[in-house]
Amino acid sequence: MSRDFTPRDFEGPAQESSRSRDPSPVNDIRRKEVHRSGLSRANEPPRERSERPPQTFPPSDGRTILYDRDRGYDLSASEVRTIADLGKFRVVAAHDLWQHLYSSPREEAEKSIASLIRQGLVQKGSFDGPEATPRELLTLTKRGQRLLRANRLVPKEQAVYCGFVKPKEANHDADLYRVYQEEAARIQEKGGGHLRVILDFELRKKINRDIAKFGAEARPEIAKRHGLEVVRNKIPLPDVQIEYQTRDGELARSNLELVTEHYRGRHVADKARAGFSLYTPHGEGDRLRRVLDHQELTAEILSL
Repeated sequence: MSRDFTPRDFEGPAQESSRSRDPSPVNDIRRKEVHRSGLSRANEPPRERSERPPQTFPPSDGRTILYDRDRGYDLSASEVRTIADLGKFRVVAAHDLWQHLYSSPREEAEKSIASLIRQGLVQKGSFDGPEATPRELLTLTKRGQRLLRANRLVPKEQAVYCGFVKPKEANHDADLYRVYQEEAARIQEKGGGHLRVILDFELRKKINRDIAKFGAEARPEIAKRHGLEVVRNKIPLPDVQIEYQTRDGELARSNLELVTEHYRGRHVADKARAGFSLYTPHGEGDRLRRVLDHQELTAEILSL
């Protein structure tokens, strides 16, 4: 989806009235000092996080009992990975989970997912997919979200979500799991590892916080801090960002956008100028190239 914002979005009446009441040079100097010190830290490369590692999954052919609030859940390794991935992406198609997480036949995968639903960890919903065909999507329940955190099944810094929050965007958001799988394979082929998923919601929240703290004039530094660019006085947000460790041990980011037929040319151009890798559904690549050629832009275009 097309998601970006201008600094104006974060300068509400409360901020304006605060500035008008406090015009003194002393307070202006203090603001600049805070601004400089904060941005100097903002421009530093992210430090490696020291935290307890997530819990080890059971063997591929084994099962484990996980507890939350004195209740135990009997899960296979694939079921543990299922709830972990659902937490990272909020919504995923049942078919895609089977393809990427289950080595067993589809019938066995469906039984596992049914078990997660029966235990109250996962919720299923039916949504109209391409050409209005029904599509089965999955999300975590609040109970599943708690189980993830209680057992450290994902790193502490990894945001986890639950529930169908925006039904109209559910199909698009579910496809981000496939985008991630394609890009993750490319990163790992180059020796990258320790991948972390950052959805646009989390990025927006962090940038919102930084603009409120440092001011709209700091948007280039703020964008850089989060691995982004300023384009036409806006900070375009990718659908999903992958933060990872390179073969040399450095932290890097990959910004990914799933471009569909509903995107307008101007928004696609902004995503290209921001340096995003553009993914398209099968058969949409040629149309996207024509749009970029019309704007005299080049970008990495990948097909799902």
